[in-house]
Amino acid sequence: MSLPSEVQSWIGQTRYEEETEFPVERGYVWTTCSSVENGNPLFWDDDVAAELTAGPIAPPTMISVWFRPHLWAPGRTKQVQPLQVHFDLKETLDLPEAVMTDNEIIFYDPVRPGDRLKTRQILHSVSEPKTTKLGTGRFWVIEVQYVNQKDQLVAKEMYTGFGYKRGA
Repeated sequence: MSLPSEVQSWIGQTRYEEETEFPVERGYVWTTCSSVENGNPLFWDDDVAAELTAGPIAPPTMISVWFRPHLWAPGRTKQVQPLQVHFDLKETLDLPEAVMTDNEIIFYDPVRPGDRLKTRQILHSVSEPKTTKLGTGRFWVIEVQYVNQKDQLVAKEMYTGFGYKRGA
């Protein structure tokens, strides 16, 4: 089964350039660190942060937190989903089920309080149909780039997903 031309046209193209709904904020950093009992002084002590990273930073593992949309926001007319390309593929290819089979994150410049981050999604590939224990479907690779307000790359994620229909 050939890949629809609509999906072929997405490969290598930047899609869904979006800005966070709120700036990076220390309250979120402290709440996140507290929830997992992360006592690293880099995230709690301004003197340590000044010495090690020229000021406060957010934990790198929080990169996707800044793009988790609130369930409601003033003026929003439709539900916002992170990783929209993934959901577009599921719908367009009629693959109702999906799992992420791999995720890799590469960190660059640190994310700092006050940063306004932007993200963009790039579909790299979609496989031919494959059958696994889950069902028949396709694998896809999506890159998500995160940049700050200076357009400096702060992180890049590579997701491999498998969209499928369950077997009989």
